[in-house]
Amino acid sequence: MLETYVKKILSSRVYDVAVETPIHAAPFLSERLGNTVLLKREDLQPVFSFKIRGAYNKLALLSDEQRACGVVTASAGNHAQGLAYAARHLGVKATIVMPCTTPEIKVRAVRAWGAKVVLHGDAFDEALTFSQKLIKEKGLVYIHPFDDPDTIAGQGTIAMEILRQHQGQLDAIFVPVGGGGLIAGIAAYVKYLRPDIRVIGVEPEDAACLKAAMAADERVVLSQVGLFADGVAVAQIGQHTFEVCRHYVDEVITVTTDEMCAAIKDIYDDTRSICEPAGCLGVAGIKKYVERENCSEKVFIAIDSGANVNFDRLRHVAERAEIGEKREALLAVTIPEKPGSFKAFCQAIGKRSITEFNYRFHDNAEAHIFVGVQTHPDLDPRDVLVETLQKQGFPVLDLTDNELAKLHIRHMVGGHCEQVTDEVVYRFEFPERPGALFNFLNKLGARWNISMFHYRNHGAAYGRVVVGLQVAEAERHKVPETLDSIGYMYWDETDNPAYRLYLA
Repeated sequence: MLETYVKKILSSRVYDVAVETPIHAAPFLSERLGNTVLLKREDLQPVFSFKIRGAYNKLALLSDEQRACGVVTASAGNHAQGLAYAARHLGVKATIVMPCTTPEIKVRAVRAWGAKVVLHGDAFDEALTFSQKLIKEKGLVYIHPFDDPDTIAGQGTIAMEILRQHQGQLDAIFVPVGGGGLIAGIAAYVKYLRPDIRVIGVEPEDAACLKAAMAADERVVLSQVGLFADGVAVAQIGQHTFEVCRHYVDEVITVTTDEMCAAIKDIYDDTRSICEPAGCLGVAGIKKYVERENCSEKVFIAIDSGANVNFDRLRHVAERAEIGEKREALLAVTIPEKPGSFKAFCQAIGKRSITEFNYRFHDNAEAHIFVGVQTHPDLDPRDVLVETLQKQGFPVLDLTDNELAKLHIRHMVGGHCEQVTDEVVYRFEFPERPGALFNFLNKLGARWNISMFHYRNHGAAYGRVVVGLQVAEAERHKVPETLDSIGYMYWDETDNPAYRLYLA
């Protein structure tokens, strides 16, 4: 298997349109981690993503008759741009089916390269199904975004460049994983020539299709896929890609959204470039690996796979990066409702910077403060801060890992209402698009009175809502059935301590 892929990689025609991207050092991150971190800058390709390699290689290998039929693909964006660019170069008509949640910057770019864009579904797999219909209806030739040997070989040229550009110590390559085309191509080439180098996949925790397949030793379909890292939002690893990965990928690491946001900041600090969420996965994986293994003086390369990110999504990245870097703690602190309490609390905080402070009168006995405090993962970790406050007599609840607190409560503190009774609280996520909020409210209907509502959209691929409903105790068992019929992901937050403290 490996020899076949290596031959395909060596004969790939990617350099008709792709460039050999550099490997850049990440000095700040390297110093912090005590290991050498290098970045393979695939964000510097003409379409700002590695996907141009596999798309062009596959298209270039089609027969003249196949090209004359026109081509179609399904893509969350980067493969779409690569195929559109390649098709224009070769004079082939291309139709691209993209999920409706695809960042606008990617949709505009695909259209700019001359391809026809069809928006369908909320995730890649729905777009894929629709693209298959177009093959039957219009006789188009399908160009798979990852699950094709020629596409895999095109992506594998990255490994060929890495081993040529960096011939010294190299302990591991950290690769973002969506459908698996990139990591399969890299693993095939690296394990054939340098089996001593570890190939490590990195996936978001909420889109870890390769990790699930490796654990089951067979391809599985994820029931839900997170959309923050839209470039890797795939529910099932490819068949061809998994055959390579199951034998030649050493392990798969998963990371959180906060850890991805922190990694985007790390890459910016070292390169002054902004990568997309999928593009930072390699760096996020290195950080997690180093923390787990407590290693030093190793040499790691992360594939910086793309830079196609909506500018307004950076608000979310900036908001969560400090938490992902463990440099901010979000705390609920109870203080006596009497003069001097605020001063005493600030003295307990000491010289630490307060990033956020929210308060509203609760009752005559005590006050609940929602506060953000700068911390340092090594010099001043948040558990030390919590312990310090508790020793000085302040009841503290650490909300740093509480999604409801991070997404909503911090913007709603002070909303107690004694007149509201029989309240249940649910948090929702749904694909963001024009009219999404109206559609959500329409599906929710008017069966129960809405007693609280908070909606945030700050450039993410999905809208986030927290809803309070007044539901009599006798009817509460009917709520999940109604919410299931809406079809959106939801969580019961009625017993969430952040809600109980500030809003109940």
